[in-house]
Amino acid sequence: MITGDIKNQIDRIWDSFWSGGISNPIEVIEQITYLLFIRRLDDLHTLEENLANRVSQPMRRRIFPAGTDSKGRSYEDYRWSRFKHFAPAEMYTLVGEHLFPFLRADLARQLGNGDSTYAHHMKDARFTIPTPALLAKVVDLLDHVPMEERDTKGDVYEYMLAKIATAGQNGQFRTPRHIIRLMVELTAPTPDDVICDPACGTAGFLVAAGEYLRERHSNLLHDKKSNEHFHHGMFHGFDFDNTMLRIGSMNMLLHGVESPDIRYRDSLAQDHAGEEEKYTLVLANPPFAGSLDYENTAKDLLQIVKTKKTELLFLALFLRLLKPGGRAAVIVPDGVLFGSSKAHKELRRILVEDQKLDAVVKLPGGVFKPYAGVSTAILVFTKTNSGGTDFVWFYDVEADGWSLDDKRTPLLPEDKLGPVPSFFRHSRESGNPRSLSDDEHAKNNLPDVLARWRSLHPLAPGGAEAQGEGEMERPRTAQSFCVPKADIAAQGYDLSLNRYKEVVHEAVEHRPPKEILAELAKLEEEIQRGMKELEGMLQ
Repeated sequence: MITGDIKNQIDRIWDSFWSGGISNPIEVIEQITYLLFIRRLDDLHTLEENLANRVSQPMRRRIFPAGTDSKGRSYEDYRWSRFKHFAPAEMYTLVGEHLFPFLRADLARQLGNGDSTYAHHMKDARFTIPTPALLAKVVDLLDHVPMEERDTKGDVYEYMLAKIATAGQNGQFRTPRHIIRLMVELTAPTPDDVICDPACGTAGFLVAAGEYLRERHSNLLHDKKSNEHFHHGMFHGFDFDNTMLRIGSMNMLLHGVESPDIRYRDSLAQDHAGEEEKYTLVLANPPFAGSLDYENTAKDLLQIVKTKKTELLFLALFLRLLKPGGRAAVIVPDGVLFGSSKAHKELRRILVEDQKLDAVVKLPGGVFKPYAGVSTAILVFTKTNSGGTDFVWFYDVEADGWSLDDKRTPLLPEDKLGPVPSFFRHSRESGNPRSLSDDEHAKNNLPDVLARWRSLHPLAPGGAEAQGEGEMERPRTAQSFCVPKADIAAQGYDLSLNRYKEVVHEAVEHRPPKEILAELAKLEEEIQRGMKELEGMLQ
């Protein structure tokens, strides 16, 4: 777990970049990512050295070659443990003129499968730290950040990525982590899943799915076959931003996934051919602004729904990517739920009639502030190609634990935030399981979302924890309720919550108008009498 001291250290690193002349948060995290990777390379090299010394054998794999580079510099100087002691000017020359060219051109052939994915994304790495003093300061600060334990490494990097979310317009790359965790809990990944995020950004969904599996399936990595699948076959992410690919790969690496499939791909273009029905779980928050030309869009997607809108094309893509029986949890703008165009209606009809639409979870409008105020919802569905929707579960999330203004400040203590607050785990361990109080629920609805979802799916992981009344019997005046498919079809497959939610208006009794008028006349009479008395006093 990341401590306050570690957070302060990371804050100092960011402050150093800002004061040193780099204000773009994406560029800051990119440069930090390079340096963390360089530090990791030295750690790997040290492990190989120690192993060779223990068995009295030559090193099986050298991260840094023996000898010198083409400019006569010893490869030993490339190691973090050595150059961190150099003078700033010498360190700057080494990193900029020797180490980064090595990362771009020679690293891939030095590394084995464990880091080949990330090595691939280093081929266009740019060293943009402007001064030797800033480099030396950042290296010194990073050197004091503990990166030995997987949990710590992952938490540290996640905290760094959180800086992106507070950085205005660049935050579109990052979905709030508590919303990601909710979506992962709703879909309950299994050790056999093949998981894909076609717009992966910083790989938040893939990281959260990996952490969920480690928590729920503690023996996952003890089985050779499952371990191989986890590290080399389970996680797949696509993006068309190379910077995001590097950041996402590093995020996965620091969370203990050796070789995720994180690669460059325009998911809506024709080049996704060959990916059809390849995945069992899709988790995504795709871009939902703008439109594409028909000429630049994959033809098989246009066969599902002819539209230029990216949010609809991504939904069509998810249906293409999923195997029959595969499931998805994806964020969509509200317009997808009630849009009146032919494409909108047809896609909703497909989800309800041809596939199995499980849930619509309406999110509060401020979830993506400060950089976006768009209203969104989570769609949860299963690909069947044969229907299966009997009813759709709706939940109106009114509070997610943070304020819904631009500041997004937490409304509860940290142990009571998120869909699975640590408060729950600690209370269960003490033998006194508890839930949030009514007042706390009013500030964080997410645990209730999860509990009610599990009451509908008692056989799903965590289903036994569910408590409370049956969702099927709840009235439509409640925060969550179920709507039969026939009702949805009758409404033209409109999926907006307000279409089905009923509002109870309390009867208000009003006094008879004559009684009110009589009272007003009496008051007017008293006022006139008082004014005459006042005039008499003034004469």
